[in-house]
Amino acid sequence: MPKTKQLSVSVENCPGTLARVANVLGDAKVNILAFLTTTANGGGTVQAVVDNVNKAKKALDSAGLSYTESDVLYVELRNATGSLGKFVGKLAANEINITSGYATATKGSRKASLVLAVSDLEKATRIR
Repeated sequence: MPKTKQLSVSVENCPGTLARVANVLGDAKVNILAFLTTTANGGGTVQAVVDNVNKAKKALDSAGLSYTESDVLYVELRNATGSLGKFVGKLAANEINITSGYATATKGSRKASLVLAVSDLEKATRIR
């Protein structure tokens, strides 16, 4: 299973902040493969997996947007009943803790994309 970089962009909790991040990346020809937004106490975070991390970082820097970078597990699963439970069950059986995660799938598609921050990324990349 592949590992990839996730960018966590610090934003204000107000209308238009996700649009700003998405437009900055889009204008730089960076495709967002997966994202999650969270908010707390007037602030927020946009966590994103993109197709070109270096171009994304350059664009975020140019726009004055603060971000951090972390390694995450990025996998595609069958878009079928039980696929998520089976996969994360394998992680649990190998004593790998999931600290955050998000996924997306389109109804009728064969694949679902899953992004997980885990306690042992190297071990998790070997789970099949």
